[in-house]
Amino acid sequence: MTDDFATRSLRTTTSDGLSLEAELIVPDGARAAVVLCHPHPQQGGNMTSLVTSELFRSLPSSGLAALRFNFRGVGTSEGTHEFGIGEALDIVAAIDTMSVECPTLPLFVSGWSFGADTSLSVLDPRITAWLACAPPLRVLPLEDLSAAAGADPRPKLLIVPEHDQFRDPESAIEATAAWLNTEVVAVAGADHFFVGRTDKVAALIVTSIDAQLAL
Repeated sequence: MTDDFATRSLRTTTSDGLSLEAELIVPDGARAAVVLCHPHPQQGGNMTSLVTSELFRSLPSSGLAALRFNFRGVGTSEGTHEFGIGEALDIVAAIDTMSVECPTLPLFVSGWSFGADTSLSVLDPRITAWLACAPPLRVLPLEDLSAAAGADPRPKLLIVPEHDQFRDPESAIEATAAWLNTEVVAVAGADHFFVGRTDKVAALIVTSIDAQLAL
């Protein structure tokens, strides 16, 4: 839980000059760093949304530094919603901040829903792997995501709810069949919001990161 770790509030600045609000936890002896990207701003998504919050609380207990932030136009973050285009710059800004705070740690990006799709459009060389939770694979055109992360040889884990309302596991497997180094894992009994299954999501992320660190 976050009560066991010091949570820092901070700001990060995008390449187009916007200031974004963020929070950071770095546990003692952190093994890796994870940037968390929240769901759709126009549907109430923010950095305190369910899955983002649960990962922010739980990952430090597994020795993982966690940074969550509000996309442009959300909370006290400057700017306005830009339908996944400007938000890609927000993710890079969060990576910038995490790289300064934890410069020696392998860095992973984990988004939920809108945040998952948007993160898959970001090909920053500092990313070790993408850990995408319930990616709709339609926030940005699928062909664009396929040409971005899909064509990148770095690992991609897609954690897909069995009963996802936007992209179920079978559809996700079909949509990403040509993607490089991509694994789709279904979460039994879950829908797009992972209610009652966030612990399973966290466990899958930790297991995936552990596997990458062991290489």
